[in-house]
Amino acid sequence: MTRRRWIADEFSDDRAALTGPHAEHLARVLRAKPGMEFDIAAGNRLRKGRVSSVRDDRVEFELGEELAPAAQSEITVVLSVIKFDRLEWAVEKLTELGVRSIVPLVAARSDSHLAAASAKRVERWRRIAREAAEQSRRLAAPEIRDPMKLKAALATAGACRLVLAETEEEKTLTGVLRESSSMSPCVIAVGPEGGWTPAELAQFAEAGWQPVSLGSNILRAETAAIAAVSIVQSNFD
Repeated sequence: MTRRRWIADEFSDDRAALTGPHAEHLARVLRAKPGMEFDIAAGNRLRKGRVSSVRDDRVEFELGEELAPAAQSEITVVLSVIKFDRLEWAVEKLTELGVRSIVPLVAARSDSHLAAASAKRVERWRRIAREAAEQSRRLAAPEIRDPMKLKAALATAGACRLVLAETEEEKTLTGVLRESSSMSPCVIAVGPEGGWTPAELAQFAEAGWQPVSLGSNILRAETAAIAAVSIVQSNFD
């Protein structure tokens, strides 16, 4: 049976612990007991862990042999702020797909009320990412950065920096990836409902980003993000 994986809140050379609500789920919902074994992600290492003590707010493990973690992708998604239920779904699925980081972007056409409230939602997005990372057996959750404006997001580093643009008629994402000599790390920018403004697309171009299309179908932002990451990963393989 595949052991469940947890990302440690605290760890040393031979011990690790889950704390707070993270521990409460294992202790009270999953009824952890001393002696039970799990995989524990501790920093950049994956270890076998045996439960040594259980409290509602703290579960401690003795760490054993090191395990080989799955390779992590080098993809960052700059995702415009959209309706929070859809953005949360995107965070969960992008985490499952293995992206390295997610940059919430307050775009010109992001809803002003959602944009104003976005900073207060970051910790929730990080919890969602962490839960999805454990479920999908990642070594670590993706970095969820604080929401930022376009000027700051344009500086996101990557060997291949792509902006999904409905107005792009010549270059497709697949075509550009096939022609690119260096794709990793890759950054993908996804616009809000209503798409990018002409001024924003001009800023992307000035900063050296490549506009690409996913085809003729008009996709919701969260769908476009998932599709784009899947296409990029298929070209990494």
